[in-house]
This record gives sequence, structure tokens and C-alpha cells, in this order.
Amino acid sequence: MSDPHDRANYCYRHPDRQSFVLCQRCGRTICGECQTPAAVGVHCPECVKEARGNAPRLQPQVVTRVRSASRRGAPVVTYAIIGVTVAVFLAQLVTGGAGNGLVTQALAFYAPLEISQPWRAVTTMLVHGSFFHILFNMYSLYIFGAELERQLGRGRFAALYVISGIGGSAAVALLAPGSLVVGASGAIFGLMAAFFVIARSLGGRSIQLLVLVGINLAIGFIIPGIAWQAHLGGIVVGGAIAFLFSKTRHRSKHALQIAVLVAIGVIVLAALLARSAQLVGLI
Repeated sequence: MSDPHDRANYCYRHPDRQSFVLCQRCGRTICGECQTPAAVGVHCPECVKEARGNAPRLQPQVVTRVRSASRRGAPVVTYAIIGVTVAVFLAQLVTGGAGNGLVTQALAFYAPLEISQPWRAVTTMLVHGSFFHILFNMYSLYIFGAELERQLGRGRFAALYVISGIGGSAAVALLAPGSLVVGASGAIFGLMAAFFVIARSLGGRSIQLLVLVGINLAIGFIIPGIAWQAHLGGIVVGGAIAFLFSKTRHRSKHALQIAVLVAIGVIVLAALLARSAQLVGLI
């Protein structure tokens, strides 16, 4: 018979509690509080923690699918922008409507506010004035964005989209500073211009695209309420970035490409903020 005072018969975590139950993994004595039932016998807390740490981590199905799509080269940035934009549009509808609701007022671009709320140059790309407005922009994004993302890569494409959109806001600030502007049209026209420039640089025929851009640009001058200034700004900035990409495709020019891209972004943003400061009398 074992000695009742043998320390091996006491729980290793609670030395004052006698027990004759052993952990099936490490063989240490554990009391009832420290026992975790297992397929065979019981395990101690340390062995349970170790087993959980070594177990394969199960991730949500949506995360698994996104990573799988990313590995297959799917245009995940394009899809993500579409998803976020649609979600924001739904938020507009439930907070007072697309025209003058709380979300619209909080995220729309208005040049005099830009110096104090610079994020509006980006958030305005997420809000839209009507169902037709968002439908046209998201369809165009799906067509041109998916192809450009595959050609340029996700990082370059994201930079092209955002900087083109800011370029559209900057053009509005310079040419129509009193306008309240919503929509991703500046960024979309930037993608169209980039697609044209890149196609031409690769020797492709893009007359049809040029006609399409021309028609949509002309519509902005004809139909009231459309910010043609944003379209024009997006075209100029998107075309400039695409020209940069076409001339710095070689790996040896990668650093130069990044430097000039950052410079374009800084110049566009600086022009926007300077104009906003001028409108409120700061300069």
C-alpha cells in the first residue's frame, strides 16, 4: 500500500489535495479540478493547452475563400472595393437616403471642408447619388478594374484607383469649389484612361475605348448635376500614372516607379489641400 504522505499522490498544481488520478499524457497526478476528460482518461491543464496550441486552426469559410481566390490571381482588390462601396450605399439608404442622408453628408466631398477633413477626398468615392450612379460606376470598375488589377498587380492597381479618385476631387476643388460631390467617377475615369494608355503602350488597338471615354466625358458636360470636373481630373491623373507604369516596367526601375508614384500622389493631394485652405481664407 502506498504511503499517504508520498508527494507523488498529491496534485502537482494543488499540493494540499491528495489524488490518485494521473494525466494520460504526462503521467502527473491531478485533482478533480484539474482534470479534463479526454478520449482515453483525463488530461492536465498544461497538456490540454499544448494540444490546443498544436491543433490545426480552423478559419472562417469566408477567409478561406478569399485566400484561395488570392492565390488563384483573382482581382480581390476590385471585388473588395465593390463590396465596400455597395455596403456604404446601403448605409446611405437607411440613414436618410442617397441624396442628403447622414452617411452622404459625412462622407461626400466639399472643397472648403477638405483642409479640416482631408479623408473626404477618399470617402467620396464610396458614396453615390442614385442606384443608376452606383450601378454604372461599379459595372465599369468590374470591367476595367479586374483586367487592370491582373496586369498591374494589386498594389499598383489600388494606388491607381485611389490617386485617380483624389485627382478627381482636386479638379472639383479647382474648377467647381462650391459643389458637393459624391461618387467614384474620378477613379473610374482614371481606370479608363489607364487602360487606354497601357493598351497603346503594348501595341493594342483601343479606338473603341477612346470613343467610350469621349462619350461619357461629353455626357458630363450635357447632363446637369454631373461633376465633369471629377471625370477630367481622374483622366489626367490616371493617364499620368499609367504612362509612368508603362515606362518603368523593368525590374531595375522599380524604385524609380515607386518614387514618382508617391510624388504624383503628394502633388495631387497638396494641390487639393492648398485650394481648400485658400477657399477658407487660410492662405
